[in-house]
Amino acid sequence: MERFESGQKSAEVAAALRISVRSVERWRRAWREGGEAGVLSKGSPGRPRLNEVQVARLERVLERGPLVHGWTDQRWTLARIKTLIGRLFHVSSTVEGTWRLLKRHGQSWQQPTRRAIERDDDAVEVGKKET
Repeated sequence: MERFESGQKSAEVAAALRISVRSVERWRRAWREGGEAGVLSKGSPGRPRLNEVQVARLERVLERGPLVHGWTDQRWTLARIKTLIGRLFHVSSTVEGTWRLLKRHGQSWQQPTRRAIERDDDAVEVGKKET
């Protein structure tokens, strides 16, 4: 704000703060329109966090399984849980944020094992030993 008040050009402010001119112009516009309050940080957008009541509800809903919620198999994936959180609580999250939420509440990560029907476990063991 001091730089804006002193009349420094956007390019000078950007160079001094090592940021883009476009950011400085956005800040200058916010400062003109809202004064000091216009340029104050609104905080980190971060990931929205569910409160304990919402987490408990989510756990109960997850126990019912994916079929109840319209998926065609019994696999809970992070993407599906993310979608479910959005539907239930109108909260947007990322897959990584969903994983962190589950991990914080003691959920474990499991990956389904996919094996071909034709798989011969004895041949696989022989192959492992030979190589």
